[in-house]
Amino acid sequence: MIFLKRTIALFTIGVGLVSAGCTPTTNATTQGESIQAQAPTTSTPTPSAPLRSPDVVYVPTPNEVVDRMLTMANVGKDDVLYDLGSGDGRIPITAVQKRNARRAVGIEINPERIEEANKNAQQAGVTDRVTFLNQDLFESNFSDATVMTLYLLPSLNVKLRPQLFSQLKPGTRIVSHDFDMGEWKPERVEKVEVNGRTHTVYLWTVPENPPANLR
Repeated sequence: MIFLKRTIALFTIGVGLVSAGCTPTTNATTQGESIQAQAPTTSTPTPSAPLRSPDVVYVPTPNEVVDRMLTMANVGKDDVLYDLGSGDGRIPITAVQKRNARRAVGIEINPERIEEANKNAQQAGVTDRVTFLNQDLFESNFSDATVMTLYLLPSLNVKLRPQLFSQLKPGTRIVSHDFDMGEWKPERVEKVEVNGRTHTVYLWTVPENPPANLR
């Protein structure tokens, strides 16, 4: 009789636990395993590889030099600026932010730099007028530029020269940080001191009829 009472009592407690929403430990474990099995797996997207090996190692232009480049080119509200090898996007962004350029475009072969530049443009609030293109600059169309900025290498500037003459309209200003254009002599050269280093800025204007030896 005592055994029967204990059995009834245990059964009553068990029913009470179930009705209160408690489940046995083994069921909880099974449900947890089921939820884990159904949970989707996520992975961090891998950035795309560059279109080809970059021609230069990216070194950002100091902001003081950026300001001088844009000042020498006299960038204003009617200008469309293109920056070849635009890196983190600071030149196009500054052209719109500080000089009120109508539009600015950065061309960059490395998709990681494009991603960085887009984030910087978003933070600066200029995405409506600044665009970054993941392209090979030697295959790009920049014929609507009124200002062109460069920080490449002397050999690349010379290689690019025929493309500049064939695409750019007469009167387009070209500004290069540190490197010249070979036989094409600049009309202005200025020096900028930044943290003990001297930077050189060159300015050219596309002529009506470029000499044959420069094309």
